[in-house]
Amino acid sequence: MLSSSHSPVLSYLLWCLLLLTLASNNGAVATAKPQVGSGYKLVSLVQLPNGGGLVGCLQVKQRTSTYGPDIPRLRLFVKHETRERVRVQITDADKQRWEVPYNLLPREPAPPVTGGRVTGAPFTVAEYSGEELVFTYGRDPFWFAVHRRSTRQPLFNTSAGALVFKDQYLEVSTALPKDAALYGLGENTQPGGIRLRPNDPYTIYTTDISAINLNTDLYGSHPVYMDLRSLGGRGVAHAVLLLNSNGMDVFYRGTSLTYKVIGGLLDFYFFAGPTPLAVVDQYTSMIGRPAPMPYWAFGFHQCRWGYKNLSVVEGVVEGYRNAQIPLDVIWNDDDHMDAAKDFTLDPVNYPRPKVLAFLDKIHAQGMKYIVLIDPGIAVNNSYGVYQRGMARDIFIKLDGQPYLAQVWPGPVYFPDFLNPNGVSWWIDEVRRFHDLVPVDGLWIDMNEASNFCTGKCTIPKTHQCPIPDSKTPWVCCLDCKNLTNTRWDEPPYKINASGQTARLGFNTIATSATHYNGILEYNAHSLYGFSQAIATHKALQGLQGKRPFILTRSTFVGSGAYAAHWTGDNKGTWENLRYSISTMLNFGIFGMPMVGADICGFYPSPTEELCNRWIELGAFYPFSRDHANFASPRQELYVWESVAKSARNALGMRYKLLPYLYTLNYQAHLTGAPVARPVFFSFPDFTPCYGLSTQFLLGASVMVSPVLEEGATSVSAVFPPGTWYNLFDTTRVVVSKGGAPVRLDAPLNEINVHVYQNTILPMQRGGVISRAARATPFTLVVAFPLGAAQADAEGAVYVDDDERPEMALAEGQATYVRFRASVRGRAVTVRSEALMGSYSLREGLVIEKVTVLGLEGTGKDLAVQVDDADAAAVATSSPYFAAGGSAKLQGEEGEGVEDSKRSVSVEVGGLALPLGKSFTMTWNMQIEAP
Repeated sequence: MLSSSHSPVLSYLLWCLLLLTLASNNGAVATAKPQVGSGYKLVSLVQLPNGGGLVGCLQVKQRTSTYGPDIPRLRLFVKHETRERVRVQITDADKQRWEVPYNLLPREPAPPVTGGRVTGAPFTVAEYSGEELVFTYGRDPFWFAVHRRSTRQPLFNTSAGALVFKDQYLEVSTALPKDAALYGLGENTQPGGIRLRPNDPYTIYTTDISAINLNTDLYGSHPVYMDLRSLGGRGVAHAVLLLNSNGMDVFYRGTSLTYKVIGGLLDFYFFAGPTPLAVVDQYTSMIGRPAPMPYWAFGFHQCRWGYKNLSVVEGVVEGYRNAQIPLDVIWNDDDHMDAAKDFTLDPVNYPRPKVLAFLDKIHAQGMKYIVLIDPGIAVNNSYGVYQRGMARDIFIKLDGQPYLAQVWPGPVYFPDFLNPNGVSWWIDEVRRFHDLVPVDGLWIDMNEASNFCTGKCTIPKTHQCPIPDSKTPWVCCLDCKNLTNTRWDEPPYKINASGQTARLGFNTIATSATHYNGILEYNAHSLYGFSQAIATHKALQGLQGKRPFILTRSTFVGSGAYAAHWTGDNKGTWENLRYSISTMLNFGIFGMPMVGADICGFYPSPTEELCNRWIELGAFYPFSRDHANFASPRQELYVWESVAKSARNALGMRYKLLPYLYTLNYQAHLTGAPVARPVFFSFPDFTPCYGLSTQFLLGASVMVSPVLEEGATSVSAVFPPGTWYNLFDTTRVVVSKGGAPVRLDAPLNEINVHVYQNTILPMQRGGVISRAARATPFTLVVAFPLGAAQADAEGAVYVDDDERPEMALAEGQATYVRFRASVRGRAVTVRSEALMGSYSLREGLVIEKVTVLGLEGTGKDLAVQVDDADAAAVATSSPYFAAGGSAKLQGEEGEGVEDSKRSVSVEVGGLALPLGKSFTMTWNMQIEAP
């Protein structure tokens, strides 16, 4: 890191010295050796009119043959697309290359490839400046860099390594300061926590391989990273996206980062930040804002692969109700299907009349029902879905015929969601299924795409496939041969696919297969789940006229605009419990804030203690679902009484926090802000939290500190400086000064959840189903620093008709309320500003209580004004003051002590303030004599 005491100029000189050192030694930044590529030189550079950017021509310096011949001429395009974002694209100057389709990910178009003929004014200066970022370059050899305009802080610099650009191998490297904290480059399970570790492998290629595999390419492709650096005591962040859907290895060595990509083009986007929240705001403004989720999606979900008939499902719902454990959504894996065929019902175990009666019953209670569909369509001439797909010619092909694979129903074909006819066919099939069963959402799984076989396959003539009553239906039963005769199936450079340099087509679609208009699977592979999510979103939105809910396993840049995500097949172990936090936090950075892991583990059986601790953590995942494998023992939360107790406690708090979570959902949709966030999002200057992966924030100021170790009855937690109040018992207070760990009690059925000072937290009474919970009165929890004589706090709540497809503030359909509070000596003021209040007034939403934390004594002289009129008689029923209990302080020494203050809180109860009207409430604090 460049020392905080250096001037910007000196920092820049030191950076240059670092580059020279790296170029002269054997560091990883100098990986582009002459036998791989010798770089390019810039032979022309012009500036397009009307702010159109720069266009240049690059010419290879010396041709090489390793991994194929160099592309002789490249087109460089640079544009400051917004004040905080600059794009740098390098591609073939003479012919169009594959790139992520603009209809899937809408964005500003780059100029068409014209063979080097570009009209514009020659650009001869050394820098191309935007408002926040500056592009610089060298001519021979060509290199480029991006730095901040205000401080000249380098963000990305390729000058120490040669640019390599071949048809199936692209390489570029950047230098990094050794203490930059990097996050992202997924999807993978990172055992070291959320902060990327030097020399760990980062391969990006969508793969159906269990999430228990560490440092391996998993279900999603997100070639983006956030870089956080502490400069002068201030945390400064930016992000880099390489928009490319081809497989790639990314080598992070601590002082360098190298991309090795097997196709497409180099299309970099740089986001200036400078805060982590600003980075995600800028990133999602380009890739698409996170989809709005319905309110019920923030309730608790229960699923199991192995609910063999409807009676079992009904029993599960009854079990939750009897145990008084919250439950909003019941799911079916593929058990509801007829022989694992999409869009069908098993006529024996899930007969339609009984399913419809069951749905009428749970819908009347406010519950929802979601089922799974896989992309593979069973090859079966009596199956209408298959027949209609064949008639419309919508399947991916190999050698002119639909590509044959095997998944759960046996032989299958895969729909092509890049084909407009494939999309319209899918929309129609979803409509037909919804007419059969009015499900409330869809779960799209196995969409990497997963295939139990590899290569080119045929249906066997010597045995049945699927094998009847097989105990291992995931074992390939087709007749298959490996494909080795094309450069798409056997590219010259082998990425570390599946963590073992596997063939690109291993257990997926052959990479020489073709999509619509001849698009190669080699190029489009990692877009499959993304394109399916878009099609499914269109289907549900057009069908129901409601806000869609889709859960997808495979994701790409921009998937968050359409779907939620769960972290895939995890294991019921303490390690997997811990890993789930990092993966969840990464997806917030990726623009997919609605994310969670299978609570208690997908397989094998968890211990009772582990399931206790997992529901305590999982109750605070944005997407909270228990899901298990058919081979695992039953693990619904009511199975163990101790787990049921933990669930009632943790989910009880979640359901009280639903208005807060739903407001975070609204903020995510507006700005991309994650629901669950790394601690550094709110405290970027607090360097001890840069690698913190055992705690996280919900929103800006609610800290979750779970137990992650077997046998533990306490947890060592890190708190940024300030006052933190335990939400389960607000008399338990952490006062942090320097950020040293604090030892918190955590008996088996308890989890520590704290709210930070200067926060106003909207809460409700809770309940066992979200529809009822959201109608209960509100409590405002106002948190001041402990003992404050002068302080401010703020918060907000958003409520709406969550059936609406759009999540926008509109009169009669939604209300947004800002809350502010202040203490000045003994005088306390709490006020609200209600925007579009008619919806809340119609729904009868009221505030019944205000609890203020951090103040000593009790209150007197209460005055309330509603909408600038004295309306105490209307706005309150029988108001009262109540003092809270004595504070139990826990500081960094880890010792709890009884505070001398008589109380840590004051409650103003007996209120009936309409949420949809602005109000001002004032009172004075007093300390009564003992």
